[in-house]
Amino acid sequence: MPKPTTAWRNWAGNYRAVAAGVARPSTADEVADVVRSAAADGRTVKPVGSGHSFTAAAATTGVRVELAALSGLVTVDRSSRMVRVRAGTELSALNAELAAHGLAMPNLGDIEVQTVSGALATGTHGTGKEYGCLSTFVAELELVTGTGDIVRCSRDTNPELFQAALVGVGTVGIVTEVTLRCVDAFILHADERPAPLAAVLAGIDERVAANDHFEFYWMPYTERTLTKANNRVDADSAPRGRFATWFNDDLLENTVIGCVCRLCRAMPPLTPTLLRTTARFFSPRVYTERSDVVFTSPRRVRFMEMEYGIPRAALTEAFADLRQVIDSLPVKVTLPVEVRFTAGDDIWLSHGFGRDNAYIAIHQFVGMPYEAYFRGFEAVCTALGGRPHWGKMHYRDAASLRPAYPHFDDFLAVRDTVDPGRVFGNAYARQVFGP
Repeated sequence: MPKPTTAWRNWAGNYRAVAAGVARPSTADEVADVVRSAAADGRTVKPVGSGHSFTAAAATTGVRVELAALSGLVTVDRSSRMVRVRAGTELSALNAELAAHGLAMPNLGDIEVQTVSGALATGTHGTGKEYGCLSTFVAELELVTGTGDIVRCSRDTNPELFQAALVGVGTVGIVTEVTLRCVDAFILHADERPAPLAAVLAGIDERVAANDHFEFYWMPYTERTLTKANNRVDADSAPRGRFATWFNDDLLENTVIGCVCRLCRAMPPLTPTLLRTTARFFSPRVYTERSDVVFTSPRRVRFMEMEYGIPRAALTEAFADLRQVIDSLPVKVTLPVEVRFTAGDDIWLSHGFGRDNAYIAIHQFVGMPYEAYFRGFEAVCTALGGRPHWGKMHYRDAASLRPAYPHFDDFLAVRDTVDPGRVFGNAYARQVFGP
């Protein structure tokens, strides 16, 4: 077996780190041994998944714990639809395994290369009026604390640790197993079509309420959006052909967009014209498919991303302010803005704690300036009570995050208990949670 490299970078390439050592445990006991050994040596420990976070949450100069060997289903209870899965399992593998058992995740984001634990730790979410982030589907967690103890927690057992670890940003333990509440496998009817931005915003409450899952993309410098409405149906009556799948998912969404982005990067003044031309390719598409195939999409165009959850009622104001930010920038924006919706939940560090959210995600192609854009957008969202996605870029610190989360100090108290020596600490953790 090749020796693991100590160098690491995330998917977007904006964060890199060189670890003092790398561990590849395959059991919870081995994870606990790694943590205890590192603590005894005065080193920190950080678990990593697929590296799809845009923050430095997983960066470490201590011991990097790669969870690829800690993967696969542990148990499946078909009658209760409860599934126990190892934390390093990629969502793509989980989706395939669940489908083989006639089950599915109730909702998903659009990236399936994340690990289960990584998706939960950062509050990964999809879109849908009745669905919170993926952590709302968790019934029980097994994790290794900063003292090297293996602990199980749920709403009934160690409930405060459970609340903290559901969206723990990698700071209260290394999750080793997750028990998920799944649903019977289902088919989605996908309806994608262009619509004027003003009409979408004017009728947004009705669109969200009328569909199981609704989202839209807006192309900067235009008045055009692409809306996506996904609803559960009984039969796979309009499957996509292989050519249609390739044409839309590979050619249009990746190859063409990638070429447009490179042209925009090479010739910035042409960006508005290029994006207006690209938006004209938005066209209606209707099909049915297995739920996880509809929810997720390949992402081969590299970009930087910031995403904020804001109170749903603030969407129109936030969007108007975002457009002003874009128009005032000294640089051009090359990629669409994505808008999704989630139900409120009660998880301490969930972006949707206590309220229904609208999520606005902004993007910039790699190699292009983004800081002025992202800081301007962040100022807009912060003023509206926005909460930054834990897996996306932001510039907030503990002092500014505390008032955004009513249970922020409760989270810190749990962290003090399970990781008093800050074995799971790094620069990002100190930024967002303090020393």
